[in-house]
Amino acid sequence: MGTIVNEPREDSKKNDPSTPSPIEFAELEVGALSSKKVLSKRPVLMLLITALFAEIGYAALNIGTMPVYLREDRQFGESLIALILVGFLLSEAVFKSPMGMLADRFGRRTFMIVGPAICIATPLLTFLVPHHWGRLETVSILFLRVFDGIGAAMLWPSLFAAMGDATDDSERQQAMSLLNLCYLLGVALALPIAGLVNDTFHSHAASFYLASGLFAAVMISAVRQPKTVSTHKVADEHAGPEWHLLLSSLKQIPSYLALAVITFAGIGFPMPIIKLFANDQFHFSETQFGFLVLPAALMMAAFSVPMSKLGERLGRVKAVHFGMGSCALGMILIGSGAFVPLMRQAWLLALAGIPVGFGFLLAIPAWMASVSDVDCNRRAANLGAVMTAQGLGAIIGTSLGGLAYERLQPVGEQIGLGPDFGRYSPFVCCAICITLGWLIGLRILKPGEPATAPCD
Repeated sequence: MGTIVNEPREDSKKNDPSTPSPIEFAELEVGALSSKKVLSKRPVLMLLITALFAEIGYAALNIGTMPVYLREDRQFGESLIALILVGFLLSEAVFKSPMGMLADRFGRRTFMIVGPAICIATPLLTFLVPHHWGRLETVSILFLRVFDGIGAAMLWPSLFAAMGDATDDSERQQAMSLLNLCYLLGVALALPIAGLVNDTFHSHAASFYLASGLFAAVMISAVRQPKTVSTHKVADEHAGPEWHLLLSSLKQIPSYLALAVITFAGIGFPMPIIKLFANDQFHFSETQFGFLVLPAALMMAAFSVPMSKLGERLGRVKAVHFGMGSCALGMILIGSGAFVPLMRQAWLLALAGIPVGFGFLLAIPAWMASVSDVDCNRRAANLGAVMTAQGLGAIIGTSLGGLAYERLQPVGEQIGLGPDFGRYSPFVCCAICITLGWLIGLRILKPGEPATAPCD
């Protein structure tokens, strides 16, 4: 059921392309039944709820609240805001692989509970950091974001691996696409909710309480997760020193790790400034920005599962190729606003985001399903290694994105392009990185490669 192919069948090429062959028609019906079967599993539903609450919490905290709070309430510059966000990303990247390995050994459920528990406290403790402490204020807030990253590192590899445990091979890519759906819904809901909460209470930090409550819901959802899946442990013979397991992951999936670093460096560039950009460039309030993003994000969420099925028909490698190419096209259109005044329109930003979103939907589930299938006895370790590479790339992009936004605005005025040049510069860098990642993917990822290693 739901067989994932890497190459088109020869017999289908001989048929009329406008009419599905009996085999293709049967596959579509089986794929639809498989989706219903996946959703009918209680462990899968519980994991999806956990992922949704978690992503709303992290997006509300790190994208919807923290940048605005630090600039408006703490008077931090954009480069310093990026540094604070890098603290979160760096600790998440450093600890994801070790936490994934430990989850392989000791079971997923404990890590899915403790990680969110850490993140309940850190947003509230941020309020206790006194203002105008100088460097100590910055260090204290950075320290709390490091603990946020540790909590996230405990949660995500275990959650993805638990989803792999809860599904069969034929269901796994669809399950990963449902996790992707939860991610998109989380971002879509977090931005308007966080903006509405902040505007309602006339505070840039009101959503900190919202984030803590959401992480409490994540912890409760993880506690209620059926133990039959979430306490899965691998056989003892697969355990070994953490550095040895990480080295093994580097050998197993080098192409994915390379793509992860480059692509997520691009994603990282606009991450710390996206909400500040909307306010500075288009004078949007927090609520206006949230509801501008909401329709597009909800539309992408609605197409998450259909795009995953399209990815199955294309094959995993081709899905990555086409998806990344679509993302690169959209980001090139957005980044052109740095040089062409006519392209500096809010509606164009939203329109160009469509190919970015659909490309993301096409590429990511195929990418993560392939990693999950490399070795079923080391799913969390391999997923943790990929997530570590993604985090390292995001750290590079985030640290440089905030710096470019702050430093290149006066440069744009000097060269006659205005401050808009600096505001759009993170999107230019994003377009360059994603285009480079797409070109490298065309070079190193080939259809027909074996997707699954034997399991014990």
